[in-house]
Amino acid sequence: MKKIVLTGGGTAGHVTPNMALIPALKKAGYEISYIGSYNGIERKLIEEMGIDYYPISSGKLRRYFDLKNLSDPFKVIKGYTQASKLIKKLKPDVVFSKGGFVTVPVVLAAKRRGVPAIIHESDMTPGLANKLCIPSAYKICANFPETLNHLPQGKAVVTGTPIRQELFDGNKEDGLKFCDFTNDKPVILVIGGSLGSVVVNNAVRSILPDLLDSFQIIHLCGKEKLDESCNNIKGYVQYEYIQKELCDLMDCADLVISRAGANAICEILALKKPNILIPLSAASSRGDQILNAGSFEKQGFSIVIKEEDLTSELLKEKIEELYTNKDKYIDAMSKSSATDAISTIMELIEDATNKKK
Repeated sequence: MKKIVLTGGGTAGHVTPNMALIPALKKAGYEISYIGSYNGIERKLIEEMGIDYYPISSGKLRRYFDLKNLSDPFKVIKGYTQASKLIKKLKPDVVFSKGGFVTVPVVLAAKRRGVPAIIHESDMTPGLANKLCIPSAYKICANFPETLNHLPQGKAVVTGTPIRQELFDGNKEDGLKFCDFTNDKPVILVIGGSLGSVVVNNAVRSILPDLLDSFQIIHLCGKEKLDESCNNIKGYVQYEYIQKELCDLMDCADLVISRAGANAICEILALKKPNILIPLSAASSRGDQILNAGSFEKQGFSIVIKEEDLTSELLKEKIEELYTNKDKYIDAMSKSSATDAISTIMELIEDATNKKK
């Protein structure tokens, strides 16, 4: 029996590519285990798939001052000890890491135990967690060709991001029925990320009366970001997070408004949905979403609104522009030469497994 440990967590973007790989791993005969955090979103998502889940301690490594910076290094050390014991117990042939701070102790422990670790970097430039993991990695998967300039030569491979196959199996009518929508108005799907975006949420809600004249709105607003005052508005529905029905909601969406996390925009590209991207500002992040969005805008896939420029009036204007020119964006996305990420990554996993054995 071939064995693999998957790891990744903190946000849905660090979990869904692992979830996309699981069917292919099962088909290839792998026994799958997952190491994640105690309370991260990954635990619920992975346990619902029937995969053995092992939680470890994890601490966030921050670039800014925070009193938690004094205690979190001890959490990382504890996580490393736990991960090392788990890898000794589980005896995987390979580890696949999708990112997030919980992965750092897992990848470091894998190297100590002589287990090859493959890590995946979705963004244009590596995040801090992956930077710490790179020296211990066997191979590094990248989403953008530009990323290779930031990675060790010989270790890095452009693979793209694994896309969950069920996203392609959506049914428009089921999506409309789920939301109690009709067929007579186009649908806008708003995705603020699994943690939600107050800025995006507020901008959308502020122009609801205008939007609902022409559109129906599905609003995935993030954990604890529901607005009770918007309940029971005809043509508008809001959810903290959607998993099972997401494929149907994507299929019935005519336009998408989203943050610019790499996994989210790769799914939008794969489904060829005309979109507006509102990346996290440089003040709130390391700027990776700005680079991701810029690449998509340059390729003609997206309209981009900087967070600091976002106003209700500008958002309304860009929605109208996008809907008017939606065929242009669909055509550009249709010409994209996106790679078959799952097949490419499976080849790397099999190669690492054979070398270990």
